[in-house]
Amino acid sequence: MKTRTLSIALALALATTLSNCGGTKVERVSENSVTDLSGRWNETDSRLTAEEITAELMDHAWYSTFASENAGKKPVLIVGLITNKSHEQIATETFSKDIEKAIINSGRMKLVQAGNMREEIRAERADQQNNASQSTMKKFGLENGADFMIQGTINSIVDQNKKEKSVYYQIDLELTNIQTNEKVWIGDKKIKKMVSK
Repeated sequence: MKTRTLSIALALALATTLSNCGGTKVERVSENSVTDLSGRWNETDSRLTAEEITAELMDHAWYSTFASENAGKKPVLIVGLITNKSHEQIATETFSKDIEKAIINSGRMKLVQAGNMREEIRAERADQQNNASQSTMKKFGLENGADFMIQGTINSIVDQNKKEKSVYYQIDLELTNIQTNEKVWIGDKKIKKMVSK
């Protein structure tokens, strides 16, 4: 009797294991392909918004004004806080990195490190004062100071009726002159998605 019970238990365990193994399918796709599965903010929204809003940033009059007033010097930017005020969890750090990548890839502006990463670099520089050779040691006080800071918000509005839902995102970015505290540019990107269940 015990042998029969053990055999049945093993057979059920094996059947459960086999039924759980056959259902997953993974397909690799290009990171540039649009994959809108849920209607929520996704990597495509982040990347396209960063690219479009950065292109708008460089086409604005502040850029040519700065270049003409500074003998063609590239402006130095720092990406500050981008606050998520939307209805969902959004990885704003990923969005910030997409903006930084678009700025660097433009070749028209310089970007300096911000936040915790900047502090890590400063700690390394401090460590070099005691542990690196005189010829390779990096000195204090030679960082590029930022001319402008980008800050912004991500907001959303959801309108739902039964199985249909409209999701609207508005991304607002502002560029501020650090010396004068003057806002020199405000840009936005709007995304609207219709989701049906």
